[in-house]
Amino acid sequence: MAQKQSILGRVAQLAKANINAIIDRAEDPQKMLDQLVRDYTNSIAEAEQAVAVTIGNLRLAEQDYNEDVSAVREWGNKAVAASRKADELRSAGNTADADKFDALAKVALRKQLDAEGEVRQAEPMIASQRETVEKLKSGLTSMKDKLGELRSKRDSLVARQKSAEAQQTVQGAISSINVLDPTSELSRFEDAVRREEALAMGQAEIAGASLDAQFAELEASDDETELEARLAALKAGSTSGPALSPTPVTPEVTAGARSGAVQDAPVDAYEE
Repeated sequence: MAQKQSILGRVAQLAKANINAIIDRAEDPQKMLDQLVRDYTNSIAEAEQAVAVTIGNLRLAEQDYNEDVSAVREWGNKAVAASRKADELRSAGNTADADKFDALAKVALRKQLDAEGEVRQAEPMIASQRETVEKLKSGLTSMKDKLGELRSKRDSLVARQKSAEAQQTVQGAISSINVLDPTSELSRFEDAVRREEALAMGQAEIAGASLDAQFAELEASDDETELEARLAALKAGSTSGPALSPTPVTPEVTAGARSGAVQDAPVDAYEE
């Protein structure tokens, strides 16, 4: 009986457990819920075994009770039969045999009384066992409901935790992107490219200027060579420079023209 009371108290305690309060007190709700699921599963298995044993004992008590009820009826019938037989024998004048059957009737009645005592004694015990079984069944049902609630809360919390972790990861990535600002990196890269392009253009200009200077130096050298050649030709008695002849439209240039006076050409010359 003490074991039944202990099991009953344990089932009732687990069935009345406040899951939300337990979760609030837990440092790691997921681990606490996993442990609670394991504890409830083990407790339900033990409670089911205890309920099965209690129900089995109740069924045995009910069978014994029914047997005692049947014994009360059977011994009562035997007592009636023995008493009738005694009455018949006594009516026939056989008093000795009649007394024997009356004695048998008394034995049957004694057995009937014993059986009735067993029935009366078993009735409250059976009623108590039935009440215990019903409480155990109810507590077991509540425990199973609590187990379902635990599993549901655990799955929900795990899903919410994973969602929160994913959101934190995304927010962290967004924050790092905002801090790094890839557009500023692109701007710096564009500035570097522009500086490289400007340097290339400057180098090209420098190279071009150097080439022009080289050609100018070459032209100056050619002029100096021509001057030296003409001077040598003068010293040798030849005319300097190539022979040039005026074009047909070029007016004749006189000595006066060299001094600044230009002689008008005939109109006919222009008309030709």
